[in-house]
This record gives sequence, structure tokens and C-alpha cells, in this order.
Amino acid sequence: MASVYFWIIFVSRIEHKIMLRSIKQLYGDKLGASDGEIGHVKDFYFDDQNWGIRYVVADTGSWLTGRLVLISPHSLGRLVQAGKVLRVNLTRKQIENSPSMGSHLPVGRQFEEAYHEYYGWPYYWQGDALWGMSGVPMMELPSPPPSRASGSPPQCKDAHLRSTLAVNGYHLQTSDGPLGHVCDFMMDDQTWGIGQLVIKTGHRLSGKEVQIPVCNVERISYEESTVYVHLTSEAVEHSPAHFADAMAEVV
Repeated sequence: MASVYFWIIFVSRIEHKIMLRSIKQLYGDKLGASDGEIGHVKDFYFDDQNWGIRYVVADTGSWLTGRLVLISPHSLGRLVQAGKVLRVNLTRKQIENSPSMGSHLPVGRQFEEAYHEYYGWPYYWQGDALWGMSGVPMMELPSPPPSRASGSPPQCKDAHLRSTLAVNGYHLQTSDGPLGHVCDFMMDDQTWGIGQLVIKTGHRLSGKEVQIPVCNVERISYEESTVYVHLTSEAVEHSPAHFADAMAEVV
């Protein structure tokens, strides 16, 4: 079965050009539900094991004060901007009645289970693909919330969700020493998978920016505010240059 899903993912990547979008340039974009605005993009939470953007963090202003509102890419489908607005395939009432997690990280797996059950979306942590059993988030309307009685709950595993805002600015540690810092993330606009880290080498103001694939990341140390990579300083310095465009095509 896993080979079937791999083939689906493989074919889907052939059928579309992989376009990487700058995460940094999405901050501040408005979020529009099917019946009105719900705020703007404040942050993104990504899975530091599979490098998938799992939630858009919405700043709802005075609408839902004191509450962290998470929007899953399941409700956005492919990342398409209508000007500077991201369209969310949900109503304001659905979002208001969704499970509340308070106002800060970490996001616990218990909350994620309740969140996905409320909307009727599959668990992204169950399966071999980026979105569990699929390489892309669902784009159709969510189904009615499933009942726990209809099946056994999934085994709880620790969530590995991190803030892109928080990791931005982390030092880069190569195999032979420190070099620069993280200054952006480049995300596939169809799968919501982070493909590249943008690294600023040298001085924070005068240094150049390069892109390195996330497959070269060994680990992220949140205690040290450092990203460790399986690359030498020379390899990073000679990585492809990054230009401050909102979109880049991967060939």
C-alpha cells in the first residue's frame, strides 16, 4: 500500500512545477474565511521531523482575544494568494467553535487529535506520506466530525511542532564551525512542505543569502538556538544564491 501512495506523490510532483514560496513574505497576509475576514498571518508551525507546515497561526485581533487560532492547510489547499489574502475554506463559526489550545506553544498531541476530529480531517502523523496517506493536504470541504466510538483512537506520539518565527535567526552550525544564521524558509506551494532553508552568511547586514536543502539538517537545538547541518562551511558558502523573490521554481 505504501508503494501506491509513493507513486501518487511521485506522479503529482511530475504534473506540477514545484514552486517554492518565501515564508517570510507571507507574514501579515490577511486570512479570509468563506463569510468574512478572520485576521492575518502571524506565524507558521512546522513539523521538524518531516518539514511540513502543519498550521498557519492567525492573529484574530479583537475577534477571539487571548486565544491562539490555528488554521490547517487542509482548509487552504494549494497556497494561492488573492492579492495579499489567503482564502480559508471554513466559516467564522466553525473556527470560533473549534477546540481551543490557549495562547502559546507547545501544541500537544491531545489538542491535535481533538482539532482533527472536530474538522473530520485525517491525522498527518499516521502514514508514510507528508500528510499521512497523501502527499498534499485535502482541498474539499471537511466532513462531519468522526465519533471516537467508531474506531480506536490513534497512538499518541509527541508532536514536533516549531515556530518559523522562533527559528528565524537561529545560528547555523556546519560540520567544521558556525556560519551565519537562518533568515527564511522556502515552502512548496502545493504540498506545504519546507524544501529549503535560507541562510545568511557573514555579517547580518552585509552577508549574502544562500539556500540549502532541509535534507542536510542534522537536528535543531532549541536550547542553543542553533541548526546543525551535515555540510562544511565551504559547501554552504557555495550553495545556490537566494534572491528576495516571493516565488522560485525548482527544476
